[in-house]
Amino acid sequence: MTFSDTQNMPESLSRRSLLAAGAGLAIAPFAAPAAAQSAGKVRIAGWSKPISEITNILAEPDKGFFKAQGVEVAYLPGAGGGDAIRNMLSGQADVAFTDPGSFFMALDKGEKLTAIYDIYPQNVFNVVSLKSAGIQKPADLKGKKIGVYSLSSGTRQNLLVLLHQAGLKESDVTIVVTGLLNFAPLLQGQVDATAATDTGLVVGQRKGLGEVNVMHMRDHMNMSSDLFVVREETLRQKKDLLKSFLRGYRDSMAWMIAQPEEAATLAAKHAIDGTNRDINLEVIRLRNASSLPMSAPKGALGAFDMASLQKAADAYRALGLVQRQIKVADVVDASLLP
Repeated sequence: MTFSDTQNMPESLSRRSLLAAGAGLAIAPFAAPAAAQSAGKVRIAGWSKPISEITNILAEPDKGFFKAQGVEVAYLPGAGGGDAIRNMLSGQADVAFTDPGSFFMALDKGEKLTAIYDIYPQNVFNVVSLKSAGIQKPADLKGKKIGVYSLSSGTRQNLLVLLHQAGLKESDVTIVVTGLLNFAPLLQGQVDATAATDTGLVVGQRKGLGEVNVMHMRDHMNMSSDLFVVREETLRQKKDLLKSFLRGYRDSMAWMIAQPEEAATLAAKHAIDGTNRDINLEVIRLRNASSLPMSAPKGALGAFDMASLQKAADAYRALGLVQRQIKVADVVDASLLP
């Protein structure tokens, strides 16, 4: 999916800055000459299909936030964070939209990667079960069948962290691939619980999921959900282009936070799951909340919480998902942040 045919330039930077300030974000406008320069094309390897929670990217033909920075963007759909990294490593994309677990596991295999932007600093994952199953805490998952979006998704990675904190291993449960936003196997009794995201749960509840018990991962480890990750070689060769890309992304996210109603309308136009505007709005508001930094000032979209990421990396090593110690400070570059 490409957005090179953008027809409409974005609203004025000064107006957008005021909107962002009204949402509690301190977003400084950029100089017009910089916005007019042609920087190049950035291909994003996504973890998902073009769904409503990434409306800020999908709305590029209407809003032109990336074009204003001289950047043409293309979105390559995927099925999980691991898929996003594989698509980037294969040369199909420049940037991976991926979860920290997939990032850590790629580093553990020797890949030379760097995280350059924290997309969702808040943990959006959860484990959902029907009330009738009586699953109320992680230890109750022992011996149960649990659904995940895919084996390379953040749902599986976060589930394993949750199990580990309860003293359980992956072999103590049966993991079943159910697909994205799919609660049908839970309702049909094919799984006892399913790992999902907050937005996935909202969609499921709006479609008649009924009363459920929810274990929020943020209550156990509030680590980042998604990062922009690049190869070290790409970082060296395209630093200026990546800076422009991150400015465009930051502006698009500030717009979605300030104008969720407009974003919900555009989701109906661009997202494959955007047919219900009310659900779009609920999903967008959840994703807006997860985009705000945990410890940095509210205006610092994209800022890393290094302590949280290091804690997550240590947890993955303790879990056995990675074998070597990962020093997060060595694999994160915040110098490109707007």
